[in-house]
Amino acid sequence: MIINRQIPAILITMLFLCIACKQNEGIKQTKNSGDEKESLIRVNEYLVEKDKEIIENYVNRREWEMEVTESGLWYMVYEAGDGKMTEQGNLVALEYSVSLLDGTLCYHSDESGPLNFVVGRGGVEAGLEEGILLLRVGDKARFILPPHLAYGLLGDENKIPARSVIIYDLTLTSVTE
Repeated sequence: MIINRQIPAILITMLFLCIACKQNEGIKQTKNSGDEKESLIRVNEYLVEKDKEIIENYVNRREWEMEVTESGLWYMVYEAGDGKMTEQGNLVALEYSVSLLDGTLCYHSDESGPLNFVVGRGGVEAGLEEGILLLRVGDKARFILPPHLAYGLLGDENKIPARSVIIYDLTLTSVTE
């Protein structure tokens, strides 16, 4: 009978020790999370820099005169239009093609129709939205979006692979308020 009385005490003690160990683990994770965050930031900065080098080499090989925004969007208007400038909240329509740096054509408006979206509401790549604000109706432009402005770490889970740099070749066909 003494054994039966000790079992609940032993179980309670073991449970207490398990809980204490788990709480201690949580404290260690909190202390290390700052180190992990710093490590992830360094990895991200490294990847962004490597993407920049890849794009820069690609642009130089083609002798394109492109500009780069602060966010890392590469762009050029190769045929100027004379229409209305794009503003936040405008509904825009564009004819486009999206390809990878290796030349693989992923999407194009000949197949799917024009792309229509309201600027500033999301639903498209951040780099595309940023670039559209640099254009006026009739402009023909090329945008190169690094992964952080395109489909990021996962790709689009269809035709665009993970961490892909993509190229938009487009014509802004209309802007309406």
